[in-house]
Order: sequence, then structure tokens, then C-alpha cells
Amino acid sequence: MNQADFFAAVQAGNLAEVSRLLEAEPALLHARNERGATAVLTACYTGRKEIRAFLISKGARLELHEAAASGELPRVKELLEANPTAASSYSPDGFPLMALAAAFGHEEVARYLLSKGADVNAIATNGSGYTALTGAVASGHAAIAKWLAENGADVNYRYAKGYSPLLTAAANGHLEIVKMLLAHGADLQTCTDDGKNALAFAEDRKHADVANYLRSLGLTL
Repeated sequence: MNQADFFAAVQAGNLAEVSRLLEAEPALLHARNERGATAVLTACYTGRKEIRAFLISKGARLELHEAAASGELPRVKELLEANPTAASSYSPDGFPLMALAAAFGHEEVARYLLSKGADVNAIATNGSGYTALTGAVASGHAAIAKWLAENGADVNYRYAKGYSPLLTAAANGHLEIVKMLLAHGADLQTCTDDGKNALAFAEDRKHADVANYLRSLGLTL
């Protein structure tokens, strides 16, 4: 089975190669990579919407985590009605269901999961330390990040060598999210374990608007 080649083609967005490999080995449609993720979930992670749609058209069935990552609310509802406790489940590669919905900007799915008892602060079990808020911030989804902050997400959560949502937002140049996090109680002075603050990240990445805003609040290097 050319599983490694298949997942590489999915990640690269090479639709012709994905199609060729599937035609040769249909069982690849249901294969999982070394982290336990299906091809559909891998396509979601890498932003390959065309590949995801193609795989589904070929019969790949959306399980709960694929449905949440794809924003397929009707399918999420169908699966959770059958198994409500799965709202607090994790993907095979260790991401909380809520984090998958948030990282890809699917606020309606996230709202539904919260109504079913999902924890907005659930932490990935795969070593990344990701939560729903860190996923939304890293992806630049301002609206869902704000909704999460308003619904109990820890804006001062620390992960991966001291990173926080504020530091990630500053590093990625997301001024709107920086302002929102601070308005919801994020610590302006927070630093990574090696002492790097939000201003340092903004300046290193040349996000002048973020750097100027942080300086206007009195933050220095």
C-alpha cells in the first residue's frame, strides 16, 4: 500500500496523484497516517478543501472529528445525538473536538459543542498544548476567538515554552485579536520562558501596527 505517498499527495494538494493512488488502491480512502489522522482530516489540517471534497465524493465518511474540522454541523449533530458524550472527545491524533472546530473557524459547530458540554479549555494530548483558543488565535479567526474568550476560554493559558494566546496573536500580526485578548484580561507583560514578550514578537515579524499599539500601552522590550 502506497500510504506514505498518498498522504504526501493529500498534504501537497496534488489532486491528480491522490486520484491515481486511490484508483490503484481504494483502501487508501480509509487509511490513517502515523498520527492516526485520516486523509480527510489531513486535508483539513493543510487547507486542501478541493482534496477534502474529492475524498468525500469518493465515499470517505465524515466521522465526528472530520465533520467538526470541516464545519459540517448537520453531521456533527447526527453523530452527537447518537453519542452525546463524544462532545468531549479527542481526535485520534490528540486534538479536542472543540479545538478542531475553533482552529478552522467553525463557530456554529463550536457553539453546538459547548451546548453539549464540551470544555472550551480542553488541552490537546499530543504535546502541542493546543486549546480551542490557541487554535483560533493561531489561525487568525477573530470572531471565534472573541466568542471563546467570552465563554470561559483562558486568555492567559501558557503552552509550548511559555507561549500564550497574546504572544501568538502578536507574532502573527493579528491586531484585532491582540486588542480583544487584552480587553478580556490577557497579561500585557507575559513572556515566553526565554523572556520574549509580545512587542518583541511583533517587531521581529515586522508587524508595525501591532508593535505601535503595544508601545502605546507602555510595553517595552
